[in-house]
Amino acid sequence: MMRKIIKRNRVLRLGVPTVLMAAGAVATFHAGAIPADGFQDLSLERILAAGELRVITGSSPHSYYIYRNESKGFDFELAREFAARLGVRLRVVPCRTWEEMLTALNRGRGDVIAAGNEITRSRTRQVAFSDGYREVQPHLISHRRLAPITELRDLAGKTVDVSRGSAHHERLEELRNQGIDVSIRVHDNLPEDQLIQRVVRGEIDFTIANSNIALMIRRYYPSAAVRPLSRDTIPLGWAARRDARHLLEKINEFFRSMIQTGRLEDIYEKYHWNIGDFDYIDLKTFHDRTRIRLPRYRPFIKDAAQRSGFDWCLIAAQAYRESHLDPLARGANDARGLMQVLPATGRSLKITDLLDPVANIKAGVQYLKSVYDQLDGMEEDDRLLTSLAAYNAGPGHVQDARRLASKMGLDPNRWESLTKTLPLLRFRKYYQEAEQGFCRGDITVAYVKHIMIYYDILKRQELDTMLAKNVPGTGAETLVD
Repeated sequence: MMRKIIKRNRVLRLGVPTVLMAAGAVATFHAGAIPADGFQDLSLERILAAGELRVITGSSPHSYYIYRNESKGFDFELAREFAARLGVRLRVVPCRTWEEMLTALNRGRGDVIAAGNEITRSRTRQVAFSDGYREVQPHLISHRRLAPITELRDLAGKTVDVSRGSAHHERLEELRNQGIDVSIRVHDNLPEDQLIQRVVRGEIDFTIANSNIALMIRRYYPSAAVRPLSRDTIPLGWAARRDARHLLEKINEFFRSMIQTGRLEDIYEKYHWNIGDFDYIDLKTFHDRTRIRLPRYRPFIKDAAQRSGFDWCLIAAQAYRESHLDPLARGANDARGLMQVLPATGRSLKITDLLDPVANIKAGVQYLKSVYDQLDGMEEDDRLLTSLAAYNAGPGHVQDARRLASKMGLDPNRWESLTKTLPLLRFRKYYQEAEQGFCRGDITVAYVKHIMIYYDILKRQELDTMLAKNVPGTGAETLVD
């Protein structure tokens, strides 16, 4: 996985005082003002006695969502690991905005807010924050048709839409106090994602999102223009009631451990796959062609994927990478159709007409399943990525890369290891000792990367559809086993 892609969007060293430049504040990343000694802190005691941690988080693709009957999201996974550290169950209390989260905390519906919360001056008067665990940079989101905003003073006379109580609202108010005559249109109970969608549809001109979100939305909405507001960064932390001193101490210990072991970065990369990569032409073409071509083949892709236990969005992403969803496509070595199946592979599966879209999809998915089954023993994410690589390069070359990983002291069951060893197989020093010989493994690694980017886009479209329809379970309070 790509690590430390955004220089300023980095993990913080906990325990080291850091100056916060956002919102005109000068503050350290510590847990805010806490009650004087002698005040009884019952929050941690209650959690341990009840055997349950109630985490208030965002109902969004960035924090917490349910996909294919599984709870997912960056903030959700952090909360799940913290609950496991405490030895208690996790109950998720999803909300849409900071105002809703704050109300839920103050009314006792949850113990902690974990939703990528910016630590700002006004918020430290409302809650107690943990130490910061990551820095983000505010970005201005606009439509590509608008003239670019290159400096903060260019916002004078412009209208920026934000959610009430958000850190971005606070930042814009500070800009006004500094003499920049920006018009602020504030929305109640409107999540950041919906504001971004309004920008993309041309209904509003500008909104603001942090770098961890802003750089991701470019792949979902290529027509969105994303620019840093300034060089300033904002720390993210968890929030609790001001009397929760012992709970915050446990949270800080947790983040220190997660950073030291690299686990925090692993979870971040899982949900921000190749966040720094943005090819406007490629992504615009993907959106256009999948909108026009995919509906024709979606039912067949869904059926084949379901039969083999794959997510149909993954198969659709792979089909696009193989053929741009052209059923008559022909490639190297006479590979044919949507999934670019080789004639020999088709014959082994007793499928002869590889230009028949239904048969071709069936053959491609069956072959992917066969290489997936050969990789038993890997963690699920690594197994899936390695299966895609084997589909592209052939199982033999992937096994060569795994053997090379072992020789180099890398874990052969981790896809991250194979991203290092597969590209080496194009050099004589390495391929002369490989059983299958020369391999353009760099192309294979790029192949997997592009599929996962396309897959992420299609999943996001599915999730947006579910949220728009209020599919049961997508925003409900949930007890996680």
